[in-house]
Amino acid sequence: MTRTLFPGIEQQLPILEQRLKDLPDERRTVLREIAVWIDERQRNGQTAALIFICTHNSRRSHISRLWAQALAWKTGLDHVRTYSGGTEATAFHPNAVRALRSCGFDITVAREGENPLYGIRYAPSAPPAEEFSKTYDDASTPSSDFAAVMTCNDADEACPIVHGATARFSLPYLDPKQADGTAEEESVYTDRCLQIAAEMLFIMREAGTDR
Repeated sequence: MTRTLFPGIEQQLPILEQRLKDLPDERRTVLREIAVWIDERQRNGQTAALIFICTHNSRRSHISRLWAQALAWKTGLDHVRTYSGGTEATAFHPNAVRALRSCGFDITVAREGENPLYGIRYAPSAPPAEEFSKTYDDASTPSSDFAAVMTCNDADEACPIVHGATARFSLPYLDPKQADGTAEEESVYTDRCLQIAAEMLFIMREAGTDR
């Protein structure tokens, strides 16, 4: 099955391949565990719902969710559904939005406000996604039978139990907010965006083996 993402995203794929060459073994182990869970769900005829969780649902969880959904679609894993949430709601940070746009995502503002609603597209023929900041137990996310993917240590520690999750994985990333307002802001956000993208590519390829 050949599926094409928007050109800007397709152009990132060779860069992601290069980054995967330096992926540490311990990181590969966790990523494979997620891939196995996704594959087992498919074999059992079940949807694989992933909720990416960080404290404020502002940066890492959004980036993870959108790359995961785009690369699941690219790989033909149509049983994968992705969501994001936090231990509290704030807003999808503009710097994270900007980083995703720079990687080729088509992102528009569907609703203005302190917590804007964004419409996101990643391929001409794929269904669009919506994103805004929310808690992981928001009405827009699954309440049961999902995997919780913890993208920051703070959220991992703050949520010893994620109610409704049938699986839980710790996949922390350094918070790019450390670079907000500095000369390194753009480069740090881009680097984190591509780091996450490479790992989501690894997961979906592992889960999509032999498809």
